[in-house]
Amino acid sequence: MAYCISSELPTQSLGFFLSSKSANAHPRIYQFNGVVIKDVNRMMMRGHKVLPLVRKMKGSQVWSAFAAEEVAASGHETALVELLLGVQGRGRGISAQQREEIAEAVKALESEEGVISPAKSPLIEGLWQLLFTTRPGTASPIQRTFVGVDLFRVFQEIQLFGTDDPRVSNIIKFSDKIGELKVEAAASVESGQRILFRFDRAAFAFKFLPFKVPYPVPFRLLGDEAKGWLDTTYLSPSGNFRISRGNKGTIFVLQKDLDPRQHLFQAISSNMDIQKAIDELLPLNPTEAPSSLETLAGKWRLVWSSQAEDANWLQKLTSGLPSWQVVASDTGKLENLVEIFPGLRLKAKAISEESSKIRRDVTIKGAELELGSLSIPVNITGTGYVDLLYLDSKIRISRGNKGSLFVHIRET
Repeated sequence: MAYCISSELPTQSLGFFLSSKSANAHPRIYQFNGVVIKDVNRMMMRGHKVLPLVRKMKGSQVWSAFAAEEVAASGHETALVELLLGVQGRGRGISAQQREEIAEAVKALESEEGVISPAKSPLIEGLWQLLFTTRPGTASPIQRTFVGVDLFRVFQEIQLFGTDDPRVSNIIKFSDKIGELKVEAAASVESGQRILFRFDRAAFAFKFLPFKVPYPVPFRLLGDEAKGWLDTTYLSPSGNFRISRGNKGTIFVLQKDLDPRQHLFQAISSNMDIQKAIDELLPLNPTEAPSSLETLAGKWRLVWSSQAEDANWLQKLTSGLPSWQVVASDTGKLENLVEIFPGLRLKAKAISEESSKIRRDVTIKGAELELGSLSIPVNITGTGYVDLLYLDSKIRISRGNKGSLFVHIRET
């Protein structure tokens, strides 16, 4: 159980994107530690890589690729990326409030002027990763089967120019060791926004087989059912972010290069390389004093934890259960909530005090089991501390005094 910030107190008991029938922004000036970048949008339109440029600036204190990406991203684009952080199943199972907020952010970004005639721009080409999609229930069987599974990565590859065989391909990558499924469509550009397509071939490419396994769909026999179109309603001037709508009304949000925060959630969703993703993010901590209540206060949901060998039995027992922590903004009081099953939850209370810029000392003051209106006291006491290793407006990474590691996401 992730107790009080720490939880380690010593005595705590394919029509995936292509739905078939079944930039002219104002120039801005940015400064990083005295190094000035002018007219970033124009640099992006010319194909310059501003993000690597910023990373290489000697002495630059760019806290993350995400912050650096704001060099090329509009406020609405940044807001949408923020909303999608931590969303599971690429939108499957999100709350009505989340869905509404994401829909509003999509519309706001679509109202911006990105790349004009995106379907005719070379920036639309490349490998795009799917971040979010709507209406999975009306999508193709493949989309319903694979798109909502976080264990797999979902991509769209677009090749339209400089080839006699323009194509749009949807790719499900099962893992680096297993392989992928690739569903291809012959494509053509109909207008500045619209790409027409017709599915014509698909195959599994397994790493353990020297040949491809055909996907058992007779595209030639499907007729018009294999046809469709895709409208790109927003393409960022950097060519890194895209919103498209399919002919069945499905919305797709895609991105080429993910930032370290997105990589962390992707690693957590797939349960692969989580520690590596954490290690890459920690040096980019943007908050000088993360233990301050000014930034720390709020409601946090535990999305991942790594328990130390000597973590207490209750912490291990409740590991993996839905958990939240509320940090009071005025007093630093802490309340941890663990949902054991619907109607039964464990509530622990504690006080915390700031002892350094990254550390808060924690004292547990007791707990209780709540079953409806019934409350049963649980004797839990103890002291410890937690180190805040990373903190921004959305993500918190902390380590308890026994070495357990926790990743939380802020909830409104």
